[in-house]
Amino acid sequence: MQRVIISDTSCLILLQNIGHLDLLNKLFGIIVTTSYVAAEFALTLPSWFEIIDPQNKKYQSIIESSVDKGEASAIALAIEFDESLLIIDDLKGRRFAQNLGLNITGTIGIIVEAKLLGFIPSVGEIITKIRETDFRISEKIELIALKKAGEL
Repeated sequence: MQRVIISDTSCLILLQNIGHLDLLNKLFGIIVTTSYVAAEFALTLPSWFEIIDPQNKKYQSIIESSVDKGEASAIALAIEFDESLLIIDDLKGRRFAQNLGLNITGTIGIIVEAKLLGFIPSVGEIITKIRETDFRISEKIELIALKKAGEL
């Protein structure tokens, strides 16, 4: 079974804002998200996105007591797939997903992977673009990313 890649909203918004939404397609092919995330994104998603909502609405509503509706839907959907990778940036959402044993990464992890696979020349250049947005990235995460990408 092919690994299912599920994205929350922040990754989509950030990559769109810096002109690199296509990295998701280059890295993974089809990206799955929920109708809640698609609504939060508020732009037309490219054809390589598939919208699937979690079947267990009761579980999703329980998760919503801890995180926002988009994150809850993405986490609930990730639970329904045995082999999935959830792209989520919000710290509270990440911790919730990790406590459930889900495989997660964030937008910065996606950018590092894109560099390692040769889709972008520099993580540092992308981080500079990110700093021009309202997305917050700690110096610690920045240093870890640069080190993993071989740029330190």
